[in-house]
Amino acid sequence: MIADSPLYQGMRTKLITHLREKGAFDENVLQAMQLMPRHYFVPFSLIAYAYQDQALPIACQQTISQPYTVANQSTLLSVKPNMKILEIGTGSGYQSAILKTMGALVYTIERHRQLYEETKQLFSSLKLNIATKLGDGYAGWTEFAPFDRIIVTCGAASLPEKLIAQLKIGGIMICPIGEKMQEMTKIVKIDNKNLEITTHGDCNFVPMLSQTEYQSH
Repeated sequence: MIADSPLYQGMRTKLITHLREKGAFDENVLQAMQLMPRHYFVPFSLIAYAYQDQALPIACQQTISQPYTVANQSTLLSVKPNMKILEIGTGSGYQSAILKTMGALVYTIERHRQLYEETKQLFSSLKLNIATKLGDGYAGWTEFAPFDRIIVTCGAASLPEKLIAQLKIGGIMICPIGEKMQEMTKIVKIDNKNLEITTHGDCNFVPMLSQTEYQSH
């Protein structure tokens, strides 16, 4: 892991300034992104691009989300300290780390064994107490449900009903929904029968896949 030098801290400050100019994001989210080095979560060969506002490829044909997207999803999530949050799609671990830095209790699921193992090790080295699971995101994590918040960092073709069932009454889920392109969708669980659904712009995520398409290599 490359140390968080003044050079990287300066690049991060420049990125946060860019995000402030680009959108009305929760200041607590931006503070967490200022504190948590993104270059820890980027492949070494791409570290020069860690603080550019763009998605980058990681292992298993996945991506680390664009910083704008992380700021947007996290803002829509309305995170408060000690909230129990389920993340679907651990990936690089960056989004989990931002939520943890904001004081949340984070539970994250990854379907690719390589990413799961590498990210779990990274969390340990950073002393981030984040619960990780290798498995099917569509199934959620029933042992720890219900959750205050659920964030999906991959594109679901339709509303993931099993995840809605694991959301507390009054809870919020942020999920990109759509086939080839998605709409960033905010779902508020009013009660066990009613949802309030709003959309917040187009986005493009890697697809959310089920356990039957699980890859362990």
